[in-house]
Amino acid sequence: MFSIYKTHHNVLYNKLVELSRNIFFYRNIQLKDNFETRINLIFVHMAIILIIFKKRKQEEFPQYIFDNIFQNIEYHIRELGYGDVAVNKKMKTLLRVFYDILFKVKADNKKKKMLNKTVLANYLEPQCKKKKQLIDDLANYFEEFYYFCFELKNKNMLKGQIKFKY
Repeated sequence: MFSIYKTHHNVLYNKLVELSRNIFFYRNIQLKDNFETRINLIFVHMAIILIIFKKRKQEEFPQYIFDNIFQNIEYHIRELGYGDVAVNKKMKTLLRVFYDILFKVKADNKKKKMLNKTVLANYLEPQCKKKKQLIDDLANYFEEFYYFCFELKNKNMLKGQIKFKY
């Protein structure tokens, strides 16, 4: 009935928010600096972390952290002034976007693991004429992020100890 909000589970969410605020996305890639873009950046980072957990098969991603991330997003939507009906509708849309990103972000190429650039182009569209080059740069960023996180232990990722610099 009532959800219990536990702030001590916010560590990974806070790190994902910090990663989505990287000036690289807004200065170099020229993404729009708005709520939807930041949420989509959070979703791509989170999808990569979930993919890493699945590939390792050591342990599952904790459900309470997954729930907490979406609960935080819901609270932020409410802070923007949306009402209950609008929040539910927005969350339903955001969940569809997240699962679309999660299922399509990784395309296994036998030579090299490549990120699906069409997904990046659909959800993270640069605002200039050199879109193809900028999407390639964005894909390079996320590939580097993938390889960086793959070297981390699962516990460190869950604790938000992702000190990725690009």
